[in-house]
Amino acid sequence: MKALLFTCMLVPWLVAASARGSDQDSQLIPGSLHGREWNRYISDHFKSRRARRELPLADEPDDSPLSEGGDASDLPTCLLCVCLTGSVYCEEVSPDMTSVPTLPKETAYLYARFNKIKKISTKDFADIVTLKRIDLTGNLISEIEDGAFSKLTLLEELSLAENRLVKLPMLPAKLTSFNANNNLLKTRGVKANAFKKMTKLINLFLADNQLEAVPHIPDNVRILHLQNNNITEVSVDTFCRSNDTYYLRPSLSEVRLDGNPVVLSKYPDSFTCMKVLPVGRYR
Repeated sequence: MKALLFTCMLVPWLVAASARGSDQDSQLIPGSLHGREWNRYISDHFKSRRARRELPLADEPDDSPLSEGGDASDLPTCLLCVCLTGSVYCEEVSPDMTSVPTLPKETAYLYARFNKIKKISTKDFADIVTLKRIDLTGNLISEIEDGAFSKLTLLEELSLAENRLVKLPMLPAKLTSFNANNNLLKTRGVKANAFKKMTKLINLFLADNQLEAVPHIPDNVRILHLQNNNITEVSVDTFCRSNDTYYLRPSLSEVRLDGNPVVLSKYPDSFTCMKVLPVGRYR
């Protein structure tokens, strides 16, 4: 299929990209765009911005797709967002984007950060089985229906950071990276075996929530962020196994528990299977 390049009317995410600092789990995927197309797009975009700045205020064209008070759902996705082969970028969309937009069938990467999406339903991604990465950082999501991601068998990276979640939905088993930093999660909102079957999970970010305990962590996890929660204790079975003194976790190379009430020095036998000590409070 020929690659389609849709130049969209609203590109605020370009400005946001230079103004916001983003962490390692929210960056764009290198190589997801064709180099020549992307360079041409950037060049044309900034030429247009320079031309607009030189216009007298009264003569500046009004290219807003909707009048004030409109809703993003009234417009085609690729008029609101930047749609490039396999990738859809909908960042800080105006007018407000309050739900997941209808995506082109071949979408592999969705970046819909810093909008006002409130809910993820089962129909939002039901027909987009090609998705490999979804980044919904910085929305207002408080509810995700349990089957919302069930058909995404290729999904590897999912970011729900900086939302209002009080519980986690069922997650795809093949995820390699999951980010739910800065939500309202308590232990009762995370099922005991929420991550147990995720045998490919490498990065797990649950910092700045309200968790009272460490959830079950799969053996394959390398980086675990749990800082700034309400965790008060750890046990021998939190990271190691009380019934197996020979058990080792060589993959777990970074564990952050700083900013929790737990005093880690009280639990010296809880880290014997690890090659590094957790970052946190020891006195």
